Amino acid sequence: MNTFLTVMLEAGDNPFSLVTPNPGLSIWALIIFVILIVVLGKFGFKPIASALKEREQNIADSLAQAEKARAEMALLTAKNEELLNQAKEERNKILSEARDAAEKIKADLVEKAHAESVKKMSDAFREIDTQKKAAIVEIKNVVGQMALQIAEKVVRKELQSDAAQKEFVDKLVKETNLN
Repeated sequence: MNTFLTVMLEAGDNPFSLVTPNPGLSIWALIIFVILIVVLGKFGFKPIASALKEREQNIADSLAQAEKARAEMALLTAKNEELLNQAKEERNKILSEARDAAEKIKADLVEKAHAESVKKMSDAFREIDTQKKAAIVEIKNVVGQMALQIAEKVVRKELQSDAAQKEFVDKLVKETNLN
């Protein structure tokens, strides 16, 4: 192999010399180069170019899908915010209605308690008035009975003078307890 290199590198009349131009060798080199370019173009460059185009298309599709997903996410976020705001408004409305209902129930209970206390007070005043009238009637009956007893005793006793009669009445009054 060493001899082959030395032959190739030697200058002179050697037909295989690399330094001296040889038209036949140049033509063969050109033909081999064209064949190599055609073969590489058909079997190498076209698949590489189509793979690059396919990759470029995939990247473009991925970017489009990412943009679409971003737009959908923004839309979902906006809908989520809207739903959250609606839920807050509904919560505030329910709380307001609950407060109003509680205030109404409280006012009704206070009104019922007041009406009941007024009724009990009026019943108590009527009862007191009835008892008072009954006590007055009883006192009148007792006083009347006492007066009858005194009159009966006065009539039974025959007294000769007005002074003795007056003294006897005073004595009976003191004996009779008015309490």
